[in-house]
Amino acid sequence: MTNNRLRLPPLNALKAFHAAVRHDSIRAAADELLVTPQAVSQQLKLLEDTLQVELFTRKGRAIEKTEAAIVLARFVDAGFEELAEGVRRVTKRKYKNRITLNVSPYFATRYLLPRINHFRENMPDSDLRMTTMVDTPDFARDDIDLAVQWGYNEWKSLDAVLLLKDHKVITCTPEIGAKIKTPRDLLNFTLLHPLLQNSMWSDALAFLGLGDQAISSEIAFHDAATMRRATLSSMGIGLVSRMDALNDIRAGDLVAPLGLDVLNDLPPDNVPGFYLVLPRGHRRVGSISKLCDWITSENWAEVPT
Repeated sequence: MTNNRLRLPPLNALKAFHAAVRHDSIRAAADELLVTPQAVSQQLKLLEDTLQVELFTRKGRAIEKTEAAIVLARFVDAGFEELAEGVRRVTKRKYKNRITLNVSPYFATRYLLPRINHFRENMPDSDLRMTTMVDTPDFARDDIDLAVQWGYNEWKSLDAVLLLKDHKVITCTPEIGAKIKTPRDLLNFTLLHPLLQNSMWSDALAFLGLGDQAISSEIAFHDAATMRRATLSSMGIGLVSRMDALNDIRAGDLVAPLGLDVLNDLPPDNVPGFYLVLPRGHRRVGSISKLCDWITSENWAEVPT
């Protein structure tokens, strides 16, 4: 009988590959693994012989990943992450019911905290730890189980589920708003970005027919809350989340000079949102899976009373 069972490479060879890919250097991989560069090279050669695939091209002391290495690296990285998570779960009893959730600061204050009692009712025995970071965490390094992140569903290597679209409203103080009659008038003022790197203003201006026009002045902030305060302080024109914009407009602090709905028909790919994001393997842990079920079952568009 023919044995069709896949022959897996030795663990040491995979560890050497994992380190070499991350550092793009055999010497740096050797330093991390506390072995000699020759030992790393031997393990990489063993891996290539086992798989019958060329993973690197050698150029003197430098190495360059092949397409096969790029593909394999994604799965090896996920495998080591799952292995580390499994070891942590079964060897550290204090982690048995602990769940560490990272949440976008805006989502935490506006949506999650008002509903925290719902979570407690559904999972009374869980030890929930919550952190807030704007950037997507390194799940292995930061010891994060799952996250709610703001973005455009760019997490291709992770499991991502859309929870809520974050529609923006072009807003400014009434004094600035009185000088804006057409979309082109926006270009006369400072445009305030809610994040250091994003495409929201360029997408909005292109949608309004101004994609080829030069912007006179821009300021980027680290988070949406700071940008909103800058908008309220007449520093420029902001892209404010709809819930906040409505509250500020009702209070008379801001106006929507081009209308509340001017960006409603933006292409869906240009509208950011809040996503539940986690490594696929984390869903296999019962408590994390249950928390995921609760998060995805909530109607986040409904404002808690």
